[in-house]
Amino acid sequence: MQLYGRSWKRRELEARAGRLEQIGGIRRLALTEGLEGGVEQIQVRTGAGLAYYVTPQRCLDISLAEFAGVPFSWQGPNGDVHPAYYDPRGLEWLRTAAGGLLMTCGLTQVGVPCKDGDQELGLHGRAHHLPARHVVAEGRWQGDEYEMRIAGIVEEAIIFGEHLRLTREIRSWLGQNRIVIHDVVENLSFAPVPHMMLYHFNLGFPLMGEDTRMQFPSRRVQPRYPSVPLEGYDRFQSPTPGYQERVYYHEDLITQDGKATVLVENPNFPLPDGTRSLTLAVTFDTRTLPRLVEWKMPGCETYVLGVEPGNCYPDGRVAERERGTLVMLQPGEAVTYDVELALILG
Repeated sequence: MQLYGRSWKRRELEARAGRLEQIGGIRRLALTEGLEGGVEQIQVRTGAGLAYYVTPQRCLDISLAEFAGVPFSWQGPNGDVHPAYYDPRGLEWLRTAAGGLLMTCGLTQVGVPCKDGDQELGLHGRAHHLPARHVVAEGRWQGDEYEMRIAGIVEEAIIFGEHLRLTREIRSWLGQNRIVIHDVVENLSFAPVPHMMLYHFNLGFPLMGEDTRMQFPSRRVQPRYPSVPLEGYDRFQSPTPGYQERVYYHEDLITQDGKATVLVENPNFPLPDGTRSLTLAVTFDTRTLPRLVEWKMPGCETYVLGVEPGNCYPDGRVAERERGTLVMLQPGEAVTYDVELALILG
């Protein structure tokens, strides 16, 4: 593997550390205070600068993410609230959403609250607040490469209704600044079930700043509302009091081998030895994630860019159904999602 500017074999590294966790690895942590009490997190350190925290009680979503000790995710004011405080009604999701690098929206509803038949559907669905089970957190050698793997199962179910299972696997490697997410969603019920899925990646200061520029793989950009100007969708700005969120739909995606990539670059990312260019690349498979949403929110405190690949737009299940684009999983049917995040230091 490549680490600290040279190539290493397994036994060479093992000879230089009493435990591999001195260099990088996986560690389980427990939060103990306030609304975060009882929340477990799994820390992943790659030794190359990337570190992040996965929360099993929250769909194995990713909370704080850092490079060389400097954050690049946006953390919401709620903190990593225990999901027992979650209220699914209306906009109450906003009181317990953690922010962090990844919030999973779904599995049967994404976007604005709505009423679909006799179902009252709250903002962004239940997935972000559903605890995982059969959680595995392990590091393992594969030849001279060391892989860190977190996996588990999340289910959204109701008697007389839907029963969806999400099987999630998150992987990183010692010496690399990559996160690979592999998800499978399966309909375990015996009737067709609506399925909406959106990966809500939240990028914050200091990756996001006045100099930050975004490159989206789209031939066409459509503001969610006609009153929102198109100008400025590809650049960020200083915190602006009273800023109203802007949402853009990126259409006609440019792909290579079925995959599209969003690039978010700060040419002056602060590091201990000075500023360097840092780019976050978000790559996703458009064959199952054909939609791309941008949430631009350079407000005060809510200073965040959302990069959101999905199988739907965040307009709620009713709007998706009316457009004729609502995905229905048949009994026993499964769909696979693949997303990769990579940090590139200039």
